[in-house]
Amino acid sequence: MNCILRVGKLGKSLSDILVKDVMTESIISVDPQTTVFQIANMMEKGGIGAVLVKKDGQPAGIITDRDFAVKIAVNHYPTDTPVEKVASYPLQKINYNESILAAAEQMTTKKIRKLAVVNDDKVVGIITSTDLVNQLAINKND
Repeated sequence: MNCILRVGKLGKSLSDILVKDVMTESIISVDPQTTVFQIANMMEKGGIGAVLVKKDGQPAGIITDRDFAVKIAVNHYPTDTPVEKVASYPLQKINYNESILAAAEQMTTKKIRKLAVVNDDKVVGIITSTDLVNQLAINKND
């Protein structure tokens, strides 16, 4: 995706802003047997919209606040349902040195709103569509 739009005082194009510059480093991951009730509590108390789900000790999937509306509520899953039954697999990832335009393109193509950020195959953060919108707003005001 080519973007000739120039934003900000430095004239930095959107393709020059990297995922690592706007991602959130704070992430929560849980074991697959964690219940959706426990995860809902974590999300509510932490003010977060996604939790990574581990398989064999590594982040392999994700459950989002949207999953609670689309998968859990619609299908009437009980609150003691293990997260592995409703999480999305495989975990969609992007390298932390990619541009935010690459992140936006991947989110659009996959019809998702959150990507795990990796460095050397290790999850180091998460980037969301909200992060991208916030970055656009910041650049617009520069």
